[in-house]
Amino acid sequence: MSKAIKLVSQSKCYGGFQCVYEHESSILKCTMKFGCYLPPQHEKKKNLPIVYYLSGLTCTEQNYIMKSGFQRYAAKHGIVVINPDTSPRGFDLPGEHESYDFGSGAGFYVNATEEPWKTNYRMYSYVTGELPTVVSSNFNVNVGKSAISGHSMGGHGALIAALRNPGKYKCCSVFAPISNPSECPWGVKAFTGYLGDNKSSWKQYDATFTAKEYDGPKLEILLDQGEDDPYLNDKQLLPENFANACSSNKHINLNFRMQPGYDHGYFFIMSFMEDHFNFMAKHIC
Repeated sequence: MSKAIKLVSQSKCYGGFQCVYEHESSILKCTMKFGCYLPPQHEKKKNLPIVYYLSGLTCTEQNYIMKSGFQRYAAKHGIVVINPDTSPRGFDLPGEHESYDFGSGAGFYVNATEEPWKTNYRMYSYVTGELPTVVSSNFNVNVGKSAISGHSMGGHGALIAALRNPGKYKCCSVFAPISNPSECPWGVKAFTGYLGDNKSSWKQYDATFTAKEYDGPKLEILLDQGEDDPYLNDKQLLPENFANACSSNKHINLNFRMQPGYDHGYFFIMSFMEDHFNFMAKHIC
């Protein structure tokens, strides 16, 4: 596995630098980009804490960088923030670009087992394995002080990463996650395409199921959900199912907050970004 990275862009931001890097992924077999915010403390302090942020459907690494305003809070707490793209790129597989909720921009953070996706669509292994190795090899971070966060499809990815890797992430912060994908239209479409028709294989990538089985170190989770989110009303997110699963597991401490008047977009995310960074900093700084 190559650990080499190439700087694509760099802009000074809140005393640190918002960068984008690219590298050759051996897992996905393509060139991948990821955002990397280096706080001002990175020039003098060693072993900085790290947050991974996973974005939602249709996104690239740019959405979180440009729309969320997270850099102010990462700079305050001295946290390195890594945010990857949401799928492999550049293959033009049959049907890859035909819909917003499957294929390019919609990797769903699973390891596909079906053709033609299984060779390249391995975002779960990329996010939890290859990317952290690349980051720890190139930046001054403490892998023992990691947190993971995400929104919508990325919230789903963050939850399964934390729940399936006990102790790897000290906490998990999510905005409007797809919480029970086996039971919602987005998830059924993605899981059928990537994983096949055997629904038993879907459970490993469904936070509601994995929460029931989690028996690792105490996992702290902050989940914010807008009450006026149209996808909540369309039963795409199902956070109540996830909350019920967590309530019966003593190893999980879920703070589930419904936020009146907020929808699914980045105005919602930026409104509570400070809360989420304060929460994560409590556990990793």
